[in-house]
Amino acid sequence: MMIMEYKRRDVQKAIILALRNLGGTASRKDIKKEIAESEIDGLDHDKVYFRKKTKNGSYSPFLFDFNFGLKNLEIVGYVEPLQRGQDVILTDSGRSADLTNYPDELQNQKIGAYWNKKNTLRYEKNKAKQNNTEAKEIVESELGNSLDEQDTAEDAWKSQLLEQIKKFSPAKFESFLRLLISKMGVKIDKIKGIKLSGDHGIDGFGYFRSNEFRTSRVAIQCKRYTAGLVGESEIRDFKGTMDSFNAEYGIFVTTSSYTNSAEQIAMQGNRTVTLIDGQELCDLIEKYQLHITPVQTYTLDDYYFEKD
Repeated sequence: MMIMEYKRRDVQKAIILALRNLGGTASRKDIKKEIAESEIDGLDHDKVYFRKKTKNGSYSPFLFDFNFGLKNLEIVGYVEPLQRGQDVILTDSGRSADLTNYPDELQNQKIGAYWNKKNTLRYEKNKAKQNNTEAKEIVESELGNSLDEQDTAEDAWKSQLLEQIKKFSPAKFESFLRLLISKMGVKIDKIKGIKLSGDHGIDGFGYFRSNEFRTSRVAIQCKRYTAGLVGESEIRDFKGTMDSFNAEYGIFVTTSSYTNSAEQIAMQGNRTVTLIDGQELCDLIEKYQLHITPVQTYTLDDYYFEKD
């Protein structure tokens, strides 16, 4: 399956619509996920999470437009002032505005004035390090990255993480996910739950104790996809296999994502399946600190580069 390359565009309306769908308040991660899952304004999973290869690795073109869009929405008063690491919140104007003609002439003027000032500040910041020609060339890149350094840095290391996981052998991938799922509270069965890959139906089996009196059987399936989405047929097959193991719940993990029909099938019937896609997989690895090392760094605010 060929993945369509993301083309740079204005995503402000998509952000507003996603926030409205999510109740007016959401994290940046959840906004992007809602845009992709609901395919708002034609932005599907492949476009939102597309990564463009470079000599030094890869980057997300959508994230660049996403960060610009958030800042523009703050400038016009459709979202509350953005705080690093905090949820994005719609203002009353953002909740009720008619987006048909957005942005209008006045809004474009406000946005343009802000970025003209920002452009000048970035130019001064880089002039000390490079000659004028080089500084001008990197202004746009600096602007995009500076909108949310935390979001951009997180995207970079999680993208690298996911790319490395996709290179795992089937055996290493399944073993790694059993370790992760055990960290989440599932006790892996040492007989049924530890087998090498062989398309025998499941890739892990264990037990989850939800309280003092209830323990549930959990079946685990892993799909290491480098392209394409997990479809309805894979989820149906897994649910059928769950029955043969008498599992009450299932966990399906992929390095890719899922079609809408696959998500619907996962929730049907008495035996539900929790779907974990590549982005959520990286989030869980971060949460449980699995074979990763946290680091801390700092960046200078514009205050240091403003002239008196």
